Amino acid sequence: MEAHQSPERTPDGHFVVIKGRKWRATDPSLPEEIAARLRRHLMSARREVRSAVAAGDARAERAARARVNQAKIALGERGTPWWDQSEDERRRRWEQGLARLNAEAPS
Repeated sequence: MEAHQSPERTPDGHFVVIKGRKWRATDPSLPEEIAARLRRHLMSARREVRSAVAAGDARAERAARARVNQAKIALGERGTPWWDQSEDERRRRWEQGLARLNAEAPS
């Protein structure tokens, strides 16, 4: 798969397949602008994990991993499957997740 191609999806659309492994797909009901903001938080938190590990800072690593988890939940990739949630529950999930990530973003 090249960088600009979308990954293969399972027939039900619930998962993407990357290098033969299934991963839960991002909630397709997310507005693209919101999904992009959540992905920026996710990538930032992943960089924080890498920096904390390199520095041997266990406290910073735990905090960064918690931010990764919050972003993944808000994207619908962890937690209650998005296909089992009502539209209101899905909206609440990403709105609350984005609000928390914005509030906790490092300065």
